Amino acid sequence: MMAIKSKLNERIIWTWHCQEKMRFYALSENRLKRVLRSPSRLEEGVAPRTVAIMQTTGTSKRPTEIWLMYQKRGDKMKIISAWRYPAVSPKNQPPPIPEEVWRDLENLR
Repeated sequence: MMAIKSKLNERIIWTWHCQEKMRFYALSENRLKRVLRSPSRLEEGVAPRTVAIMQTTGTSKRPTEIWLMYQKRGDKMKIISAWRYPAVSPKNQPPPIPEEVWRDLENLR
């Protein structure tokens, strides 16, 4: 993944897991930065001290959501995971994390 020099990039740490999920779900770095700048919804992340944000995408007939889970570390932001949810998720509940993301996170421990 090619790094672009900007102040936002200096503050963001991309985990290997997140980079793999970006490839799997065809999400670009710029698309995830757009989610960071203007999320549609903010929820508490399922991992300790994390935040999950979402932005709606797709059409009215086929709505999808792009989710991003991150952790603040001082003035830096560590992006832990990103995924595309193929529907509209329920509000005020933990973000819907796919099973393969759970398995990958368990393997990181």
